[in-house]
Amino acid sequence: MKEYSIDSFSINDIKEGKIILVDKPLRWTSFDVVKYIRKSLQLKFKIKKVKVGHAGTLDPLATGLLIICIGKQTKSISEYQNLSKTYTGKFKLGESTLSYDAETDVNEKFEYEHITLDDLKNLADEFIGKNMQKPPIFSAIKKDGKRLYEYARENKEIDIDEREIDIYNFEIIDFTSPYVNFKIECSKGTYIRSIANDFGKRLNSGSYLYELRRTKIGDFCVLNAMDINIDVKT
Repeated sequence: MKEYSIDSFSINDIKEGKIILVDKPLRWTSFDVVKYIRKSLQLKFKIKKVKVGHAGTLDPLATGLLIICIGKQTKSISEYQNLSKTYTGKFKLGESTLSYDAETDVNEKFEYEHITLDDLKNLADEFIGKNMQKPPIFSAIKKDGKRLYEYARENKEIDIDEREIDIYNFEIIDFTSPYVNFKIECSKGTYIRSIANDFGKRLNSGSYLYELRRTKIGDFCVLNAMDINIDVKT
């Protein structure tokens, strides 16, 4: 039995507050997971209401670690959100998309045959440290009272404010052209999709985020997370 799973829960945990670590499946939203956990606890303990929230969104096309806060632990959501994040994933060179990931179709193609493993490793080192980053327009950040993705869907151009992020570590794990496997440890608010897009541009090519998995939040690890039934959505 995993320490941070529903199986380890008691009714007292709901009253006092506890967290659950979940390995989010592909194509599930973070809110899908919240609904799943809430329903599971309601059925297990035969209760009508239970307070549930998540401490950091993962895009539907990403998998991996979500911290789900139960009861009084929902008051600590911001503390968990402030923890560092670790991701593994894959960029695809030579192509770009408007969403910076595979959510939207390829909109432009580039030459990429000139790119070497040394180029990738040297550039990754340049990203380490504090940087100003422009979030993707396909994101939930608000601008003048509207989500950025609403402007994107309306095909409206808008100035997106840059935000300071901190990249603690950026490793190139493998390169089988045009795919680049990476590992990144970063601060909260970092968009790996934006890193993918910027990475391609600085290689005089293009790039988008092909796969993403969150493996750690602070000291919490996805290896200790519970799996959920991907055939069940509440």
